[in-house]
Amino acid sequence: MSSLLARAMGKNTAAVDSAMEELLAPAPDLPESVRKAMRYSLFAGGKRLRPTLVLEAAACCGLPARKALKTAAALEMIHTYSLIHDDLPAMDDDDLRRGKPTNHKVFGEALAILAGDGLLTKAFEAAALNAAEIRLNGKATAELIRVVAYGAGAEGMVGGQVADLEAEGLGKNLSSACAAKTLESVHRRKTGALIVASLEAGALLAGAGARWREALRSYGECVGLAFQIADDVLDVVGDKKKMGKRGSDRDNGKLTYAALYGVDGARAKARALVETAHARLKPFGARAAVLHELADYIIERDK
Repeated sequence: MSSLLARAMGKNTAAVDSAMEELLAPAPDLPESVRKAMRYSLFAGGKRLRPTLVLEAAACCGLPARKALKTAAALEMIHTYSLIHDDLPAMDDDDLRRGKPTNHKVFGEALAILAGDGLLTKAFEAAALNAAEIRLNGKATAELIRVVAYGAGAEGMVGGQVADLEAEGLGKNLSSACAAKTLESVHRRKTGALIVASLEAGALLAGAGARWREALRSYGECVGLAFQIADDVLDVVGDKKKMGKRGSDRDNGKLTYAALYGVDGARAKARALVETAHARLKPFGARAAVLHELADYIIERDK
């Protein structure tokens, strides 16, 4: 990670964590048990990638990052809820996340489900509060909520998770003519949709026009898919201790880029996507320096 990106992500992480602490402060009607379960996963570590995308997109479009913090927190809450539910026995049945016991292992399945539900709904409250604080107009506020809901919902991340479940076992049948198309469709929704929503949310808060929104959307589509390809490669060659997980997609017969194209072929696809992502940032000039660095980091990381 470059020094520029390290400084930016460190600053953004500290600011977003502070905003999330405020949003999840003790409250009379908030049961302490579910608050603890929500905080356990929310503050268990992680790269804070999606919040950084919100803040940097807003900054690229002229809005100071500090004015987008609650929406940045909202995207991290949605991401965290998805991880809690992903780890459940009915889904991936994982007992380790980021090197720590998964939420349901600590709090039980029922409270883990409710903690995820709580984070998802708190996210929309946070985004709405953000819009009110900066006096975003009604039309832009509605579009902000729509973009985030679409990225997280049945046509975005949730739909991608469904498609991923339905694709289990295809990894053992790589001769299928539709394997590559299925794989890209899964990951553009499961991973990419929330990344795109993060960038569009930042742009909307800043009042950006259609040209800038489309540039950031296209950038997000490229880095979202590159991120998942890099994950697939790490699942084969990465250090499981650094990654804080056990097992592998290959063991589970999942369809992955590494399985379909080989490690070298998958890496080449990720590099090509990152080059396209760089080109999409041209309208922002030097303001997009962190987003450029982030695109490179996505395929160079080791966890």
